[in-house]
Amino acid sequence: MQLLVRWCVLAVGVTMATKLVNGIHCDSRETLIVVVLLLSFFNAILKPVLMLFAMPFIVMTLGLGIVVINALLFSLVGNLVNGFYVDGFWSAIGGAIIVSLTNLVANALLGNQGPRGPRPPGGGVGGGMGGRGFGGFGVPPRPQVKQPEKSVPPGKGDVIDI
Repeated sequence: MQLLVRWCVLAVGVTMATKLVNGIHCDSRETLIVVVLLLSFFNAILKPVLMLFAMPFIVMTLGLGIVVINALLFSLVGNLVNGFYVDGFWSAIGGAIIVSLTNLVANALLGNQGPRGPRPPGGGVGGGMGGRGFGGFGVPPRPQVKQPEKSVPPGKGDVIDI
């Protein structure tokens, strides 16, 4: 279901890009579906590789390099799909910005639908505070278990033999 929602948001972004940016054109809905599928595939496979190799450029430009990578992928799709036209690099930049803004707004409205990682210790809010939540209000602290100390025999301390 999340994949379908992401595809719909991407389709809305690409459609808005074709309407708002002068250098981007799409002939039909079938072409739009192919563009969305290909952009999704490139975002999943090519984009992480490109970002890894372009990391110094991305850091030096304070993240604007990601827009350039998105524009390159947008332009690549324009070259591969018949019926979807991206006239130049600046048109691809405009399309990438519109698609990124569409995804940003959709994530803000729908909430982040991405995969969730493991929960922090302590049950969530408050992180590793022993389950106390916001500063210990309402939940008693967990009892602390003291670890037994290890006795080290004489002459067997923390010495590294080489």
